[in-house]
Amino acid sequence: MSNAIHKFIENKVKPSFDEGGKLEKFYPAYDALETFLFVPPHTAKKGAHIRDGVDMKRTMIIVVLAMIPALLFGMWNTGHQHFLATGEAATLMEKFLFGLIKVLPLVVVSYGVGLGVEFIFAIIKKHQVNEGYLVSGMLIPLCLPVDIPLWMVAVATIFAVIIGKEVFGGTGMNILNVALTARAFLFFAYPTWMSGDKVWIAEGTSAANNFADGSTGATLLAQATERSSGFVDAAGVAYGDTFWASFMGWIPGSIGETSVFAILIGAAILLITGIGSWKIMLSGVIGAFTMGLIFNAFAVNEFMEVPAHMHLVMGGFAFGIVFMATDPVTASQTSTGKYIYGFLIGFLAIMIRVFNPAYPEGVMLAILFMNVMAPLIDHYVIQANIKRRQKRAVPVAA
Repeated sequence: MSNAIHKFIENKVKPSFDEGGKLEKFYPAYDALETFLFVPPHTAKKGAHIRDGVDMKRTMIIVVLAMIPALLFGMWNTGHQHFLATGEAATLMEKFLFGLIKVLPLVVVSYGVGLGVEFIFAIIKKHQVNEGYLVSGMLIPLCLPVDIPLWMVAVATIFAVIIGKEVFGGTGMNILNVALTARAFLFFAYPTWMSGDKVWIAEGTSAANNFADGSTGATLLAQATERSSGFVDAAGVAYGDTFWASFMGWIPGSIGETSVFAILIGAAILLITGIGSWKIMLSGVIGAFTMGLIFNAFAVNEFMEVPAHMHLVMGGFAFGIVFMATDPVTASQTSTGKYIYGFLIGFLAIMIRVFNPAYPEGVMLAILFMNVMAPLIDHYVIQANIKRRQKRAVPVAA
């Protein structure tokens, strides 16, 4: 069946897009759809590419699949937090359907606008549509609060694709993670929507409409120091086991970042398929835990007293380390460099989170900073390898 469809497309559809055809200028759009459905007979020539039996589109799809557990849990949690805040009882399916209705538009806007910009640039510059946005299109909504207006998502997506990627030459040439570029744009352009005192919940039409004042999932650090009873949910009820609640994810926060358990499922998929870098993930966790232990040892205020292990399940740390720090384009490429790169991301993320509570999501700034530093790390790692080899070299007799 697939062969028949492929032959039909090759013989009946493709000629219109080939050179000389009436739709010739739209060939990049046709090529993107064809290579998405069928493995292409050619290889990538520049930027990030795979020298293997799996091409870039299949690789990116695996990353998207790895994010599905976080997406599904985020949908349920959106409904869960909403019904907690309104005081209404709801079944698991009712919570999920409510979250689906709220979250799906964000995903549609992210992919629609982002791919639209990609197609426009591909047609103008007459190159293939880059595969990288298959991942970025999912990352952007998952790292945002559910109540953010759709037009903000569209503006941030356009900014991230154009300024964060296309100006550098497209996928494989960008120096900053595209999704984090979008989040950083929103963080600084519309700070009241990305941080503040209100709980990130989707408002409804319920008569109760009694939404609790509290802190977002990204500012659980503030809750830990301000409330003797520990963390609270959207209804203002204190959690009995803070670590467990944070690990499982039934806390307020960005859509895909709250459940470390769901994120670990995605991490397992990336590691089993060999797509994600375990060196970056492991060193990132070690770096964060090390910084947390240092703060605990020299604590002079409540923020520094937050247990080191708690930092690993708070906010978007786990999501950032698994899905963003491991971006093969913007991360370090050398083996030793990956350890250094990951460690410094974890180390700096907790440092920013504690030293400057105004930026509780230190992992965002830490990853963006280390994206810029990654080429420098690789440079010195390579230079160190060259010097070691030169010392081992035996002079050739004249």
